[in-house]
Amino acid sequence: MERTFLAIKPDGVQRQLVGEIIRRFETKGFTLVGLKFMKVSRELAESHYGVHRERPFFAGLVDFITSGPVVAMVWEGDGVVAAARKMIGATNPLASEPGTIRGDFGVNIGRNIIHGSDAVETAQQEVSLWFKDEELVSWEPQIKSWLYE
Repeated sequence: MERTFLAIKPDGVQRQLVGEIIRRFETKGFTLVGLKFMKVSRELAESHYGVHRERPFFAGLVDFITSGPVVAMVWEGDGVVAAARKMIGATNPLASEPGTIRGDFGVNIGRNIIHGSDAVETAQQEVSLWFKDEELVSWEPQIKSWLYE
């Protein structure tokens, strides 16, 4: 099964959208295998956003993700990386379709509620950056036979 990393950013936490976001992924049929409510260290933030280090908005990304608590998650399921990206919506909430998380709740690109891995390889890197192996729980939901052939 494929895994992806998602993080509800400080604005999503402050706006009390945690339960709604988790509900959407559970309802879709994905399996939660890792969950942390945490304050992000500057070191972790800089590693996570490392690909943007030379861009002018890097400092702002780091400052924002460290400004308040986040909910870090690992979800599992067939095609979960691509499906999660569709469920999240475009980076700019104003360009996100209604029905997506950003389309329904986002207003500004700098406060876009949630992060999701953009590729299987990125997901693997982000999962290992944010979670130790022993923090992930492999389990088989009873409903699985009703979701997959």
